Amino acid sequence: MVEPRQTNQFRDKQLKPCALTRLLTTLSFFYTNTNMVNLTEGIEQEKAFRSHAQGYWSRNGRVAPELWNDWKWQLKNRVTKLEQLEEHLSLSEEERAGVLLSGDKLALAITPHFFNLIPRENPDDPIRRQMIPRIEETWSSPYDMADPCGEDSHMPVPGLVHRYPDRVLFLVTDRCAAYCRYCTRSRVVSGVGEQELHTDFEEAFRYLEQHTEVRDVLLSGGDALLFNDGKLENLLSRLRAISHIEFLRIGTRVPIFLPQRITPELCAMLAKYHPLWMSVHVNHPRELTIEVKEALERLANAGIPLGNQSVLLAGVNDDLETMKTLVHKLLMCRVRPYYLYQCDLINGSSHLRTSVAKGIEIIEGLRGHTTGYAVPQYVIDAPGGGGKVPINPGYILYHDNEKIVIRNYEGKIFEYPETGNENVQFAPQREYHDEYLYS
Repeated sequence: MVEPRQTNQFRDKQLKPCALTRLLTTLSFFYTNTNMVNLTEGIEQEKAFRSHAQGYWSRNGRVAPELWNDWKWQLKNRVTKLEQLEEHLSLSEEERAGVLLSGDKLALAITPHFFNLIPRENPDDPIRRQMIPRIEETWSSPYDMADPCGEDSHMPVPGLVHRYPDRVLFLVTDRCAAYCRYCTRSRVVSGVGEQELHTDFEEAFRYLEQHTEVRDVLLSGGDALLFNDGKLENLLSRLRAISHIEFLRIGTRVPIFLPQRITPELCAMLAKYHPLWMSVHVNHPRELTIEVKEALERLANAGIPLGNQSVLLAGVNDDLETMKTLVHKLLMCRVRPYYLYQCDLINGSSHLRTSVAKGIEIIEGLRGHTTGYAVPQYVIDAPGGGGKVPINPGYILYHDNEKIVIRNYEGKIFEYPETGNENVQFAPQREYHDEYLYS
């Protein structure tokens, strides 16, 4: 019998093969469990609500609390230049090149509050990937589009998008508190894109007054919460004066980028224009700091229903545990997870896009495994202006005028009797075997 070959190191120590096996097993167990512990610790840290104030700004003389908590100070002191980034971060070559080119596509701007979430050394950090320009933004994909949602082609008057029958999107500004590198409207926001936003407010109001089918107006841009209280109230009161508009919505990332903006005075003003809803935008659980939680609670206490819209992003939230932590933290902030978007085909975003299969996998891991309130609707905004299309795992396995065959989150199969209405268009008929359970 041929003896197993051993290296000199193990032969010198006279370790028998069985002892070597035990040693490797022990090392493997230690390595695996150490990684599991590190992963668990990372998840536990992300579950916690933490304050990062004043972070990088505490190094060069502490900023007075009244300044730090002033939203206008936060805006004036945003990180917007390469030298500011290099003062605090060790930039990779890809990041440095991306920053130098950022003025040609989408401006760089990050509030001090949000910048404090970015670690100095890790270019793959999920917060950092969302905010720091990278050279990959200059790469082109055959699928990239300047206007992936087809908004420009559904704009009857400048700044007003009317794509759905009973609701409109009102683009009221081209500025944000900070700029996400995957921005769907990078062509018009931040002031350096290839287009300029020229909203004609009076023409938009006239259009809304004439189109009585419109019952829902969504304010976006840019971010309407950057308006001062008086300007925002003038806009809301003008819309509320149109009798057939039933409710208003604001789409915003300000409570996350700039929680200092959510003052008691702002909340009291917004409460005058109910029913008013708000969609916030959180992609990663670490974005939900103590300050953000308090800001969201102030809005909720003012009677404003809150929903969250996340974008599925590679290296940011494209795994089940991160998404589960995020949706659970959102509920703790009284925010209902609303949409999970497949990343739009915006120019220069291919390095941040994931597969649709990954999104379905995440929804599969949430549905039935946690409360239904925590499960967002996964959607693709159909390229070219087709609107939001819901994407779900294959729960319907067979459907005809006698029955529908469905499966649950455990993969168990059930039948439910159909009414026999032959005018109904049924799902494609097919046999239901194991290969269809996760189609």
